[in-house]
Amino acid sequence: MGIADQFKDKAQELAEQAKKNTGEKKGEPRGRTSAASERARDKARDAAQGARDRYDDES
Repeated sequence: MGIADQFKDKAQELAEQAKKNTGEKKGEPRGRTSAASERARDKARDAAQGARDRYDDES
């Protein structure tokens, strides 16, 4: 398994975790939880894309 695949898997794992955690935090407004979840997904996607870009540059 290449590094790019590892980053992709980790990004997917983080996105799934963020999706799962959405709505589980009681007492927080829905919008705040949703925004945090969206930021986590964006960070995971950015990390995966960065890994793919670095891997492609090395090839």
